Amino acid sequence: MDMEKTKVLVVDDEQHILELLSYNLEDNGYQVFTAENGLQALEYLTGRKFDLILLDVMLPGMNGVEVCKKARLEYKLNTPIIMLTAKSEEIDKILGLELGADDYVTKPFSIRELLARIKAVMRRYDQKEPDSNVIKVKDISINIDKHEVLKEDQVIELTYKEFELLKVLFQNRGKVLTREFLLDTIWGYDYIGETRTVDVHVRYLRKKLRDEESNYIETIRGVGYKVK
Repeated sequence: MDMEKTKVLVVDDEQHILELLSYNLEDNGYQVFTAENGLQALEYLTGRKFDLILLDVMLPGMNGVEVCKKARLEYKLNTPIIMLTAKSEEIDKILGLELGADDYVTKPFSIRELLARIKAVMRRYDQKEPDSNVIKVKDISINIDKHEVLKEDQVIELTYKEFELLKVLFQNRGKVLTREFLLDTIWGYDYIGETRTVDVHVRYLRKKLRDEESNYIETIRGVGYKVK
């Protein structure tokens, strides 16, 4: 992706943060748009296409987690999202990532660190293979464009990360995918020793897909998972 054409939406209610990020991002070749609250951010997202969103969690009115949720589940946006927050509690990190954020940076942060995170997140998006519109395995189908999963023509409600996990497994059906690969590909966050995150989401998926007998997602002991 040509950095000079990269459009970034920065959402933060602190004016000095907006000015700091705007200056440094523009100095590094990005085109920057700013919003001071969640509603303004969503208005931007309905009218423009961005390559990256920097989203503060602690916004007035609609907070950043809710904005992220709406962007992913209602607006069906596949734009990379990095959350910015002064809070460091683990629950906020997990919630933000579960709802579709790609990374999480805690204030105060250095500009160098943030730029490195931006490049890493966008590199992962650039390396993704073009998706087929619909992927089918037995009686389950995934519509990539609609962000929809059907089993026997009934809609299965999944969270953003559950959908991404199922999509990656289906796209690589027949291959054994390690927990580490799945964690890095889907969550894109350095969870050292936190591969249980993958196990928990696989358990949720099996329950929603009524896959008690592992007819779809097979556990490869000591390694990871594969779709038969």
